[in-house]
Amino acid sequence: MQTIFHLAFPITNIAQTKTFYIDGLGCTAGRETHHALILDLYGHQLVAHITKEQLTPQKGIYPRHFGLIFTEETDWENLLMRSQTHQLLFREEAKHRFPNSPLEHRTFFLEDPFYNLLEFKYYKHAKAIFQPLEGAAIGDS
Repeated sequence: MQTIFHLAFPITNIAQTKTFYIDGLGCTAGRETHHALILDLYGHQLVAHITKEQLTPQKGIYPRHFGLIFTEETDWENLLMRSQTHQLLFREEAKHRFPNSPLEHRTFFLEDPFYNLLEFKYYKHAKAIFQPLEGAAIGDS
């Protein structure tokens, strides 16, 4: 069995969570209680936990967001089209970053109904995902 990623995050409403993550992103639902929902996002476990705390939006996309890096550009494009079709909230529209460089990649950001930010990427050069590149940028300035 391959190692999988787990992330827990706050929500305030199970039904809205299902609409965004299952209907919108295509996640599969796992176990559910009145206070939590487990989701399968491309083989990774997300756990949405009900909170009574007031949730507020971040001013920008940094420092907190999560998401996936696709290894196939068509998979990235398919999720982009699905997100557009389901009219999910784009925090940042799809864009091409650092073209013609070792860091070249495509990205878009979504915001769920609880202000959690999700980024989805595809790197043209897989080595840019982890390998150090001298003088290379991380994020936007």
